[in-house]
Amino acid sequence: MIEVQEIKLDPETRRAWRNDEELTLSRKEFDLVHALIKRAGNVVSRDELMRDVWNATFYTSSKTIDVHLGWVRRKLGDDPRKPHLITTLRGKGLRFEKV
Repeated sequence: MIEVQEIKLDPETRRAWRNDEELTLSRKEFDLVHALIKRAGNVVSRDELMRDVWNATFYTSSKTIDVHLGWVRRKLGDDPRKPHLITTLRGKGLRFEKV
């Protein structure tokens, strides 16, 4: 079980919770959250996310990550205008914040 802020993730059962409410995440949404939360506090580049989540060694589209990130933020209750869970660092990647 991985727990950061109010998000809990169980990689074995592929289940996720925000506080005590279970979330319904698609396979790719879960993989995206897992790729970020297991490195909480560290910046994860878009190239790493494409490799880890989409198993792609080439960059298919910058929109792929953005679209899934939008869905994930909505489901996690993370306001994209003032995110407190997943922040975007322009030109570097994404970071799941520890606090």
